[in-house]
Amino acid sequence: MEVEVKLRLPNADSYHRVTTLLSPFHVITHRQHNLFFDGAGSELSSRRAILRLRFYGDDERCVVSLKAKAVLVDGVSRVEEDEEDLDPKIGRDCVDEPGKLGLVESRIMGRVKEEFGVVGENGFVGLGGFKNVRNVYDWKGLKLEVDETHFDFGTLFEIECESSDPEEAKRILEEFLKENGIDYSYSVASKFAIFRAGKLP
Repeated sequence: MEVEVKLRLPNADSYHRVTTLLSPFHVITHRQHNLFFDGAGSELSSRRAILRLRFYGDDERCVVSLKAKAVLVDGVSRVEEDEEDLDPKIGRDCVDEPGKLGLVESRIMGRVKEEFGVVGENGFVGLGGFKNVRNVYDWKGLKLEVDETHFDFGTLFEIECESSDPEEAKRILEEFLKENGIDYSYSVASKFAIFRAGKLP
């Protein structure tokens, strides 16, 4: 179970203020391209699951993820997540021809076949996706991920923090934002849900 605090920043100005304040604690910046897939008969989405391929940079890495049963309440997200690395070339082949996902030999694709019944070359459809710039910070014992997410219909700014004690992490983050006069709100939808809705919340 992945548990994350998710706080939305209202605009680019708030985002730049946060990243400037956190700059001494910067660890790395990831440029991500997230692409999503479902079964041709909605076998995954009908059971609140989704399959994602995430490419890093110039395809130096690709990670396949199976997410299920996401719940987001008061800025805390809980989701069942399983992921593993995939050869980026194979990943790109699957983006071009989603049916090839049915031929991929991997633990997660085995789960998709067995648990959700998505099989064969005609079993998968591509849903599209979005790009994300993720700045990672090591701050006050927390790993913060500050995201600038580019959808076709707008840009979302968000702080994420995975934690075994989300309420404490949220308290520390909210205190930091309030002390610095930075507006924020609790995220009300996952990036995937926003992508599917076709509009910013």
